[in-house]
Amino acid sequence: MGFEKKDLDVVLVPSGLLIMFVYHLRLLYRYLHQPHTTVMGFENFSKRFWVQAIMQGEKSNIGTSLGVISSNISAATFLASVSLTLCSLIGAWISNTNNFFVSDLIYGDTRTTTLSIKYISLLMCFLLAFSCFIQSARHFVHDNYLISTPSQSVPLKNVEVAVIRGGDFWSVGLRALYFALNLLLWFFGPIPMFVCSIFMVLFLHYLDSNTMPLIEHEFDGKQVVRKVEHRVSEMAMAIHMPSHQN
Repeated sequence: MGFEKKDLDVVLVPSGLLIMFVYHLRLLYRYLHQPHTTVMGFENFSKRFWVQAIMQGEKSNIGTSLGVISSNISAATFLASVSLTLCSLIGAWISNTNNFFVSDLIYGDTRTTTLSIKYISLLMCFLLAFSCFIQSARHFVHDNYLISTPSQSVPLKNVEVAVIRGGDFWSVGLRALYFALNLLLWFFGPIPMFVCSIFMVLFLHYLDSNTMPLIEHEFDGKQVVRKVEHRVSEMAMAIHMPSHQN
């Protein structure tokens, strides 16, 4: 019993998915234990500074912050709509039993069972992306209520958690789309899917790695002004002291 071309799906497709899963598990470990080495951890640090600057700043900054949150809501709802539309198209394609991808040009398994697995896997990725983008928009909408609350009794930690969770769901939704791209190339054979997995891991490693050092921000502007004024007064006293001694 020799090795046939349909056996490539059994070897290359799980190998490609395993490469993607191992990379994202390693990324998750770095994100939880070494967040400064990942772009998401660096962005979360900047988001915490942004929230503290907004909540401790003047009321005039609230309009700008709400505009930023609205932009994130618009982007999340747009990608959620795209994911849901693709899910509908895949469902319609399955119901029509189109055999467009069943061709002798595809070097791999072209059986009906394998084709159904491809459709279902791709559909699950788009459904996961849709759910994550919806959750991201929900958290950003909650941020609008927290930031625009007239009272100052809103805990700062609640706003930070809502902003960071919205960004986390956004990132998971993008990862689901990356997996969907791999599975989409599986329709053209296991070899393009496996090659795409390798190149995507290399590309994502470049995008997810952070080498910039974290910058410690000063959140209280009045303290900075007082320090500067104190330094200027010391310099002025040092200049006038020799003249008085003469």
